[in-house]
Amino acid sequence: MPRYLLRRLCQSALMILGVLTVVFFLVRLVPGDPADLIAEQHLGAEGRDLVRQRYGLDRPLGEQYARWLGGALRGDFGTSLRQQRPVAAVVAEAIPNTLLLTVTALVVELAAGIVVGTLVAGQPRRRWTRLLNTAGLVLYSLPSFWLGLVAIMVFARDLGWLPTGGMRSPDAAWLPAGARLGDLARHLVLPVLVLGLGNFAVTARHVRTSVARVLASDWILAARARGVAERRVVWGHALRGALLPVFTLLGLSLPGLLGGAVAVEEVFAWPGLGRVAVQSLLARDYPVIMAATALVATMVALGSILADLGCRWADPRLRFDAGWQEVR
Repeated sequence: MPRYLLRRLCQSALMILGVLTVVFFLVRLVPGDPADLIAEQHLGAEGRDLVRQRYGLDRPLGEQYARWLGGALRGDFGTSLRQQRPVAAVVAEAIPNTLLLTVTALVVELAAGIVVGTLVAGQPRRRWTRLLNTAGLVLYSLPSFWLGLVAIMVFARDLGWLPTGGMRSPDAAWLPAGARLGDLARHLVLPVLVLGLGNFAVTARHVRTSVARVLASDWILAARARGVAERRVVWGHALRGALLPVFTLLGLSLPGLLGGAVAVEEVFAWPGLGRVAVQSLLARDYPVIMAATALVATMVALGSILADLGCRWADPRLRFDAGWQEVR
């Protein structure tokens, strides 16, 4: 296991470096000069040249990349060109909000996927289980930004049940602690449902296939022969033996949630890392773009590693590793 973990960490580090290298050069191919956004209009061409010199934008791309990579390895991602403050502070403000959104959406996605997948596998010929399966596929096929706009129109504008966006109401700072928590929950409902329910069909499909395979096994047939109730067979025995793919889905769901969070945060004006990345991309704020990319790539890599470790913990057959011939 230690050798396997070390190998995965090295592979992830190389993957992150490759992603950052590609993004570094790609964002500089976007038309426009960030100095035009930083410099004031009356400075003219000479003033813009001074701005480029100050931030190193006049250097060759290879030198800019080497300087940025050296600072990033030391934990220094530079200064935001748009906000004129350390990138670490900009990202640190957005990370908790994105984690709150994505983790809550992940719980919703897994819960809905496990329940729907088990229902469809246990009662495949029921009309309502087919409707659930179809509804999941429809939600998965629709873009998250479109679902977000429809949710705002229906539940915020027409029905008035939930706020249209943001993370808190304007008067939230003067509310009691319990009321502030309730206000946060109301603002969290729509983006979490759009992000979580938009992806639960993948989880439901994997769970359905796994549960159906377990239900066809001999030991399930023996449990039925002993007179065990069908509900207990499905939800107690089959589901427990079919949860191994959920560990893999944890790693596979994280990239989709982080990618979907960019659109969802922008639609709902959620002050998270995705919205910061979009605003920085529009402003050509290179340091913030690179810091956000590094963080997302690291989270995706760690999620994949944790998913693999979870599978190895759940299934002893996966614990054998080349050069490690002992099962713990």
